[in-house]
Order: sequence, then C-alpha cells, then structure tokens
Amino acid sequence: MRRSISQRPRDEGMAGDDYQPEKRSDYTFRLEGFEGPLDLLLHLIQKNQLDIFNIPIALVTEQYLEYLQLMKVLNLDIAGDYLLMASTLLHIKSKMLLPKSSEGEEEEEEDPRAELVRRLLEYQKYKQVAGELEKRPMLDRDVFIRLIPVEPNEEPEEERIEVSLLGLIEAFRQVLERAKSESVHEVILEHLSVEDKIQEILALLERENRSMVFQRLFPENSSRRIIVITLLAILELVKMKRIRIFQMAAFEAIRVSPI
Repeated sequence: MRRSISQRPRDEGMAGDDYQPEKRSDYTFRLEGFEGPLDLLLHLIQKNQLDIFNIPIALVTEQYLEYLQLMKVLNLDIAGDYLLMASTLLHIKSKMLLPKSSEGEEEEEEDPRAELVRRLLEYQKYKQVAGELEKRPMLDRDVFIRLIPVEPNEEPEEERIEVSLLGLIEAFRQVLERAKSESVHEVILEHLSVEDKIQEILALLERENRSMVFQRLFPENSSRRIIVITLLAILELVKMKRIRIFQMAAFEAIRVSPI
C-alpha cells in the first residue's frame, strides 16, 4: 500500500497553536491512497504497545486528536472519516465514564469498545494480507527483463525502507516536543517563506552530498513557526521528487537524501 502526497489549492490558512502563516493557500496537502483513521489507530496501538482487546480509550483518544491537530497544522486535507472516528472515540470514552449498571444488567451490556475492536481486527487482517502481496516480486519493480548485459563490477543499490506519512508526522511531533521543552523565544527579524526553506534544504543536501538524519534539517533552538515551515518545505520537496525520505531498517532514524 503506497502513500503519496499531492498538492491542492485552498483558501484557508494553516491552523496551529501559535503559528498562523500568511497566505499559505499554495501549501495545502491532500492524502491520496491513504488507509484512513483505522490505520492511524493501529499505528497508535502499536507505538504504545497496547493490547488491542483492551484499548485504554482515553489515552488513544488523546493521541488521535493530537495527530489530527498536527495534520491541521501541516494543512493536510483531512477526510471526513478522520473526524467521524474522532467523534466515535469521544462517544466511546463518554460511555465508559458512565456509572456501571447493577450486576444483573452488567452481564448483558456490551463493552463500548467491542465494535471498534472488531473493525480494527478486520482491518489489521486486511493490511497483513496486503503487506504480503506487496512483498511479492513484481515485474518492472523487483524483477526486470535483462536486455543489456550488466557490468560485473556494478554495485547493487542499497536497500531502503520508505517512510510512511504517519512515520513522518510522528517525527514532526518529536521535533515539536523538543522545541516545547527548550522553551525558545523567537525574535523574527525577517520573513522566512517555504520557498526560502526549500532552497536552504537543497543547498544543505548538496553540501553534504549524502543522506542525513531528518532532525538535522531543523536548526537547533527552532521555534514552532520555523519547524512548521521546514516540514512544509520537506513535503513540497517530496511532492516535487527532489528528495527521498527513508530508513535503513525498521525503527532506525529517518533519513533524507536528494534524488
């Protein structure tokens, strides 16, 4: 299952806790082929190593809403399914806060999370099957018809794991958390645009002439405003096919390289 990021004009500005850039309509991003809210919930369950049959609904709801806020900050065009799932989680949370019924009635009551668990298990099974199919060799992707002999000294391309959008948002969240803990006070001396940041990133990658850790694209003591602008520039460069975001192995640091 592939995730792609595409751009779509929109008139609204970007929302954020303390960052409201001017005229951000050129940088609204839409998710295409993205699995949706169930994929996000599974991501949160796996990230926190939770039992899918006993989901701590308050924790998951809080983190789910946090992710939606991050998507909003990045001008990701959130589908209605995400908002519907947010309402579902809040409804389940409210039902679980209600006083328990008497013992006789309690036996007949279904766990408010039961339907959500059923949907998650069904989706998880679908995702596993899709993942297995994705691993199978495909003509022109993994298997090629050799028309021209390859030189024997040619080195094989280094294997890389493409980073999902959820992985990128999680890395973005960690950078924001670091900025929050450092309590940076920013004095803005000049306007920094996404276009300016794009050129900075390309120049940095050209100087390095190799892949670099994702966090290095965010200067030390960056404010939330600079962090958001930097990630918007990264998303735009991905869309332009100027950079690649990947991991050398699962759970390793996210890296960025020029294409």
